[in-house]
Amino acid sequence: MKRVLIGGFVMMGGIIIAATVILAGAIYVPDSTSWWSGRSKFWFAIIGGEQYGDDVVDSLFLGLPLIIGVILALVGLIILGREYYKK
Repeated sequence: MKRVLIGGFVMMGGIIIAATVILAGAIYVPDSTSWWSGRSKFWFAIIGGEQYGDDVVDSLFLGLPLIIGVILALVGLIILGREYYKK
């Protein structure tokens, strides 16, 4: 039971972090005025890009917290899965 609670809290923490980063990017995209390279202005707003010369990179640079949130959610899911199949 203790591992199930730990896995649940770790997974929920990761989901909250990842969802917050995605929500922040979605709110920020309409106000972004910089040029992005790539396919999606949304992912550029979250992850960022390279700076060319003196141009300002208009991004949130939240790639690392997004990756940490996804990893935490996956680790929590693995813990819950192991406990489910263990019993």
